[in-house]
Order: sequence, then structure tokens, then C-alpha cells
Amino acid sequence: MKGTASLFRAQAPDVPELPDILLYIEALERRVKDRPLEAVRLASPFLLRSVDPPLESARGRVVCGLRRIGKRIVFVFEGDLFLVLHLMIAGRLRWKERGAKIPGRWGLAAFDFPEGTLLLTEAGSKKRASLHVVRGEAELAIFQRGGLEVLQSGPEEFGEALRRERHTLKRALTDPRLFSGIGNAYSDEILHRARLSPMQLTGHLTEEEAARLRTATVATLIGWTDRLRREMGDGFPDKVTAFRDGMAVHGRFGKPCPDCGTAVQRIVYAENECNYCPRCQTEGRLLADRALSRLLKDDWPRTIEQLEAVRIGRNPPDRVR
Repeated sequence: MKGTASLFRAQAPDVPELPDILLYIEALERRVKDRPLEAVRLASPFLLRSVDPPLESARGRVVCGLRRIGKRIVFVFEGDLFLVLHLMIAGRLRWKERGAKIPGRWGLAAFDFPEGTLLLTEAGSKKRASLHVVRGEAELAIFQRGGLEVLQSGPEEFGEALRRERHTLKRALTDPRLFSGIGNAYSDEILHRARLSPMQLTGHLTEEEAARLRTATVATLIGWTDRLRREMGDGFPDKVTAFRDGMAVHGRFGKPCPDCGTAVQRIVYAENECNYCPRCQTEGRLLADRALSRLLKDDWPRTIEQLEAVRIGRNPPDRVR
């Protein structure tokens, strides 16, 4: 295992998920509902992804409410006009004094209201956040990906969505066509609570396991939403992050599982990573990280015991092939 640490990338931010988006919406409703949008100042031309209707058409209109579509925030204006905002990975919102200056380095836009200014920022060089101006419910429906709203559905609907396509559980939970608002961070927490492997196939789940997964999904989303709501109080969610104190496995690679003390493991793939406890979720087996296991080949440890033996410098026990 010597020299392999460099193969693990640093933690990258995740897209704000259902609990985070709900908090943004609740905080914004207290500040902008029934108020007119006085102006929109764009610092990045790449943010606006639509042409008709023009962004200027929202100026002066009163905000009637806010909605969530998956991981998108929707501003509902009088006259059947909508602003659809997707923060993507690094986009964040800040509530500042009225007329606040857009930050020079990361600032994308400012939305001016009578009682304050909503700033949109995006860290990093890749600008992925998007803003669409939409007229009418029919056009707004285009942004619906079809994912199930777990908190508004029952066990039968959950099971149907889960088995709609043949996926791993990790991929199924994060597929917006199957489930709405769940991403990389909370899917890790859900699977740990359910005591299920992220790589288990949806088609191999028993009825009991599917029911356990739904219970864990509801409990995780409600639990974290309530916890973040209490922490925020009447303030604005200025510290939206996927790596929070109190999470069981997400972002905790190498740290002890809070339930059994085993070191949390991870699989790195593309721009994401999957975190899990091998004792609680995979019966002591280590899931193969593609790049790392391909490099190490037969030296790749397959169990907790083998990993521990490598760490303390002993010859690992016989492998289970």
C-alpha cells in the first residue's frame, strides 16, 4: 500500500441536495416572498442559459413563492414567470445588504430586493451553475426529471422506482430520473443507515431490504433537514457543504465508523466518491477501487483483516478468491 495515498484525490464539494435546497427556499421565502425583484446584475454571461423570455422581464415583478424541482430552486413570479436556478457543485447563495457588490473572483450574479441582495457565487474555474427564465407551467415542467419525491410517497412507489432500472444502490439513489433531490453525500448516509452495500444491485434486493432502504432514506432526509433547520434558526444558510460534523461515513475516509469503530473506506470514480463502512455494510469485504485495485492487482486487500495486516506491516492472511 506504500505510495498509494496520492491516488486518492482530495474531497471535492458535492451538489447541494434536498435538505440544503429546502433550507435555502425557507430562508428566501422569509426575505423575498411578496417583494418585487428590483434588479438582476450579471457578472458572468455564462450563467444565463435562456434567451426568451429575457431576464429583464423579471424586473419589477413580485415573488409569489419558491419551489424545489430536484436540486433546482425555482422563483415563482406574478404573471406566470419563473427563474430556475441550479447551483450545480460549487454554486452557493449569500444574503447581503441591499445593493451589495458582487465578489470579483467567484461572483456570478446579484438579485436586488427591497430588503437585501441575494448574491450567487461559484468557487472554482469551471462555471456550471445555470439560470433559466421560463414562462408558463408547461415550460417549467421541462425541468422535471421524473424522480420520485420520497417524502411524499409510499413504500410501493419507492420500490417501483428503485427497481425501474438495473443499477447499484448508490447509482439508483443518485439518479434524478428515479429519486428527486438525493446526491452523493446523503446517499452515503442513507446506505450506511440501511446497512446496505452501495454496490448491491437493485434487482437483488429482498423486500425487507427495500423496506429498510426506504425507512433509512426518509429518516436521513428528514433528520438532516430538521438538524440543519435548528442550527440555522432565523439566519441564512451561509455554510452549505456536503461534509458535515455528525455524518456517519460521507467525507470520513479513514475515520472510525460511529457505530462499530471500523475505518470508513471509499471508492473513487470520475468526479465522485462513495464512502462506506465495510463492517456495517459489506460484511467485512472491501469494495475494489478501480484505479487502485488495477494497480495493486493481487496485492489489493479484500477484507478488513487483510487491510489491517498491510497497515501494520504483516503479511496479509490468505486471500479469499
